[in-house]
Amino acid sequence: MKPYRFNQGAGPVLVSIPHAGLAVPDEILARFTPEARRLPDTDWHVDRLYDFAADLGCSALAANYSRYVVDLNRPPDDENLYPGQNTTGLIPIDTFDKRPIYIDDCGPDMAETFARVDGFWTPYHEALQAEMTRLVGVHGFAVLWEAHSIRSRVPRLFEGRLPDLNFGTAGGGACDPGLAKALAATAEEAGGAFTQVWNGRFKGGYTTRQYGRPAQGWHAVQLELTQDLYMDEAPPFPYQPAKAERLRPVLRALLETAQAWRP
Repeated sequence: MKPYRFNQGAGPVLVSIPHAGLAVPDEILARFTPEARRLPDTDWHVDRLYDFAADLGCSALAANYSRYVVDLNRPPDDENLYPGQNTTGLIPIDTFDKRPIYIDDCGPDMAETFARVDGFWTPYHEALQAEMTRLVGVHGFAVLWEAHSIRSRVPRLFEGRLPDLNFGTAGGGACDPGLAKALAATAEEAGGAFTQVWNGRFKGGYTTRQYGRPAQGWHAVQLELTQDLYMDEAPPFPYQPAKAERLRPVLRALLETAQAWRP
């Protein structure tokens, strides 16, 4: 299986979905604890939420493998993106609930870590960079939309419940302020019932920070959704269509805004 699936669109937006993958190579899965085998920290169903992206002319890149194999939204040197705050790394060894992922601490050694980066992380980022480069060549600019979701409450990472829509632009440095303003207005108009925050607990991961280069025409926005908006947050993590259909028009309006925006 390829590390990712990709669909090329005609517009300037690339939707990246790095954490919805469910595949785990057998030799890795055999070392997982029973809880880890459920892949609880997956960005469940995000690819389904955004399945209209192609109809809007967006390019789409989605990971096939679980973030437990390698986290595509972490830097390859595993530098902490939130210094002083608790977070998970490039190759997670525990879950968001601080439960071990590997039986008897049999996590990957350095050689295996390098192999996973080479086999899964690098191909995804090569594809992402190639498409951003192509879009800038065609349109003169590109917008990277980092599509994520997370449980509404994760005590390890933050206190209380997250806002519904958590936008991150690396503190404002990853995209043109005009794009951020247009998206915030769209979220308010289309999803007035949903709360939103910009550059709160989630300012954008490695991908937003790495590929958000407004001076070069590369604009990046991360949207972290709370999962209670569209699914059950307890295993087996089922999708709830009735709830999702309240959210999807907001996501569609946001992507339409990104597609229509011009620097």
